[in-house]
Amino acid sequence: MSVRTNPRNGAVKIGNVPKRSQALFEIWRFWPYYLMLAPGIIYFVVYHYLPIYEARLAFQDVRIFGDNIWVGFKHFAAIFRSSVFYQVLWNTLIISAMKLVFVFPVAIVVALLVNEVRSGALRKFIQSAIYLPHFLSWVVIASIFIAALSPSEGGVNEILKLIGLQPIAFMTDAGAIRWVLVFTENWRSAGWDSLIYLAAILAIDPQLYDAAEMDGANRWHKIFYITLPGIAPTIATLFILNMGLFLNAGFDQVFNLSNDAVRSQIDIIDTYVYRIGLQSGEFALATAVGLFKGIVGMGMIVSAHLISKTLTGKGMW
Repeated sequence: MSVRTNPRNGAVKIGNVPKRSQALFEIWRFWPYYLMLAPGIIYFVVYHYLPIYEARLAFQDVRIFGDNIWVGFKHFAAIFRSSVFYQVLWNTLIISAMKLVFVFPVAIVVALLVNEVRSGALRKFIQSAIYLPHFLSWVVIASIFIAALSPSEGGVNEILKLIGLQPIAFMTDAGAIRWVLVFTENWRSAGWDSLIYLAAILAIDPQLYDAAEMDGANRWHKIFYITLPGIAPTIATLFILNMGLFLNAGFDQVFNLSNDAVRSQIDIIDTYVYRIGLQSGEFALATAVGLFKGIVGMGMIVSAHLISKTLTGKGMW
C-alpha cells in the first residue's frame, strides 16, 4: 500500500484502496472540520429536507383521526380560483422586485465604499455600525421604526415639520408602506451582506492595483476595471441565489410591520400561508401554496443560472 500527499491541498491518496475507504480516511483525518459542519448539516436536514416528504399533504385531505384522503390537484385548483391568492402573489412579486432592485445592489456599493476607507480605525468603526442591525430581531426593528415614523411624535415627521412639510403617516399609508419595507431591509441587511463582497475584494491580487496605479489609474478606474470584474462571479452567484428566494418577500418583516390599514398592500405568500395554515387549520391548502412557491423558486434558480451562463459565462454550476 502506498500513501501519497497532494502538495496543493494536502489531500492524502492511498494506493490500491477503494475510493470509499479513501473518503472515510479523509473524513477521519479532518474530523474536527466535519464536526463543525455537523450543526449546519443537521439544521438543513431537519428543517429543509425531511419536510419535503410531508409535501404530499398538498395532494390529500387531512384527517386528524384516520388516514388522509388522496384528492390529487384539488387544493391547487382551489388556490388558483381564489382572488385572494392572486392578490398576495402580486404583492409578493412587487415587494420582491423592489428589494431586488433597491436592496441587492446596496450591499455591493457598501462593500466598495468600505474598501476605499484607508484609516483602519475608521473602517472598523463603520463596519461595526453597519453590521449591528443584522443582529436585531424584526420585532425590535419594527418597534424602532414604528416609533421613528409616527406622524405625531416620530423623529422623521418632526424633521418634515421643521422644513415646512406636512407629516406623513408612513405606517398606515398604502403608498409608502412598501418603501418602508425596502428601507428597513436595507438598514438591517446591507452592511452584513457586504461582508461577502468585501471577502471577494480581498481575494483580488493586489498587484493588479499596483500595476493600474503605475499606469495612472485613479480610484474610479480601479473600481470599474479591477474591483467590479474581480467580484463579478460572486455577484452572479448571489444574484442567482436571490432569484431562487424571489418569492420569499420576508415573513418576519411583513408580519411585524403590517397592520389593518396596509395589509392589502403587503400581504405576501408567507403571511397568507401562515393565516390559512396555522390560524385557519387548512394544512393541505397551505402546503399546496408552499409547494407552488418552492417549484417556482427552483424554476427561477435554473432560469437565472442559464441566462447568466449564456450572457456572462458564469453561473451556479
